[in-house]
Amino acid sequence: MENVRRVPEAAPARPAAVRRAAVVAALMLAAFTFNTTENLPVGLLTLMADDLRVSLAAVGALVTGYGLTVAVVSLPLAHVTRSVPRRHLLAGLLGLLAVGSWVSALGGVSYGVLLAARVATALAQAAFWAVMGPVAVGLFPPERRGRIIGLLSVGGSLATVAGVPAGTWLGGHTGWRTPFALLGVLALVSLVMIGVLLPSSRPEDGHSAYGATPDRRGFSVVLAVTVLSVTGAFAGFTYVVVFLQQVSGFSEEAVSAVLLAFGGAALAGVTVAGPLLDRFPRATLTVPVAAQAVALLGLRAAGHVPAAAVVLVMLLGAAVATTFMATQSRVLSVAPGRTETALAANSAAYNVGIAAGALLGGALLPAVGVRGTFLVGGLLTVGALAVLAWAGAEGRAGIGRYRAGVGL
Repeated sequence: MENVRRVPEAAPARPAAVRRAAVVAALMLAAFTFNTTENLPVGLLTLMADDLRVSLAAVGALVTGYGLTVAVVSLPLAHVTRSVPRRHLLAGLLGLLAVGSWVSALGGVSYGVLLAARVATALAQAAFWAVMGPVAVGLFPPERRGRIIGLLSVGGSLATVAGVPAGTWLGGHTGWRTPFALLGVLALVSLVMIGVLLPSSRPEDGHSAYGATPDRRGFSVVLAVTVLSVTGAFAGFTYVVVFLQQVSGFSEEAVSAVLLAFGGAALAGVTVAGPLLDRFPRATLTVPVAAQAVALLGLRAAGHVPAAAVVLVMLLGAAVATTFMATQSRVLSVAPGRTETALAANSAAYNVGIAAGALLGGALLPAVGVRGTFLVGGLLTVGALAVLAWAGAEGRAGIGRYRAGVGL
């Protein structure tokens, strides 16, 4: 990526306010649909395994493989599609999401066909996350970048709170294929809205195509924080159901309620922090990382107390969702080249963190127990906090050296 920001000769005219708001709403719906599609098999695990006559692990692989696909292809796809007009690219990606969802919903489809449909959908999601932010942000003045990223994050977080639970309920009453068919319809609605309302422009046009304040070191710091914090979160959270049952003493029904509270807290976190991203870019990243460390270490120390466990799980939900939103917003500022490439790198780092966290927690589980996985996750998150502290200290030292050099 380049360190020098290339400024377009003339920024394209912005569409009317209502039209811009409708495009953001369509992108929020698309984010909701993609996130629900990715995680829905978790809620339909038993139904899908019984119908397809495969093991629970095989259905779980539909989620794991999805995330790994996004991690591997995000950067290459961002590079390959960097010159494609965004309206055409988004329409194609949403069309692929719709087709993949409907193929999944077909009666009699085999596990192999379902796996292929999931991989195709994961390819679409990898490219979507890279271009969604710059497209939405480019419709508004530069000083509203963080606020728009916050709105998009609300759409994605709603998948955890409403999408997966609703899809699980619908699948339990009508069969697991019905929710996938409905998700295809939602993808089609997003496609039509974006195809009609999103202006045609070249990807390199507009202020959102490049970082506002390009900084290669700052970008590296964001990637390091993403990997460390996400690995830490999922080293413990992957086994949160076991933790809540064995350590906190919750029943299966109560665990579902606690996980719903986790999703609600995530939605609340991004809703509250989103409007603050532009005014307090450092604090809106540092505070949720610190809150995540407190939540993970607190669960290790006090997770055996049911009330404390609920509060700490909710704190973890708010922290994880807000941290990723803040890193995405920060990337739009410090990207050393094209923002979609930088966002793809951060998305890949996020998915690598999920996979690494799950693997690390699983490897440590026999030796340290489920409480130990939260301790390890907390320590990794403290590492992310240390990276942020180091970056802040280096930045202040650099300013001091500059002032000394010019005699201030």
